[in-house]
Amino acid sequence: MKPLPRSFYQRDPAVVAKDLLGKVLVHRCADGLTSGRIVETEAYFGKGDPASRASKRRTKLNELMWWRGGHAFVYMVHNSWMFNVTADREEVPGAVLLRALEPLEGIELMKFRRGFEDEKLLTSGPGRLSKAMGITYDHHKIDMTKPGHLTILAAGPADFKTSRSNRIGVSKDLKRKLRFYIEGNRFVSR
Repeated sequence: MKPLPRSFYQRDPAVVAKDLLGKVLVHRCADGLTSGRIVETEAYFGKGDPASRASKRRTKLNELMWWRGGHAFVYMVHNSWMFNVTADREEVPGAVLLRALEPLEGIELMKFRRGFEDEKLLTSGPGRLSKAMGITYDHHKIDMTKPGHLTILAAGPADFKTSRSNRIGVSKDLKRKLRFYIEGNRFVSR
């Protein structure tokens, strides 16, 4: 299967966040293969989005959000790596945070990385997701539209209902509901 094309990511971050649901994140590395179905995302914009890393100005930390859509944007929060993919056109800041996956392959490797046995909690939350999938700052700036060791693939036909809510863990938020998730999926973070 081919990675999602650049055109998929070069759209409004909220549209990309919703459309990423049901797609499959795959990481191939020396340790082995891990993959999971994306079940929860959040969209982030630039100026005017108080919860965004790009809300005030362009900095070394958020520079990637101004790149064209389709690049891995990885940064640390509270000792955990957050995995995002850039969205929208070049010079228009946007990104989508992957919040939760439904584990598909490499579940034993995910358990080993997390030091945790409960499958439901392996990838439920952005920090858990990154740790279980072996995603670190080494993956920052990877072009997700090219075949490689870290990619997002299209999946079969969607057979689920999508819900949305306000983003989780932000002190100031937009009025738009920018958290998207698969309704009833047990791997959604909450």
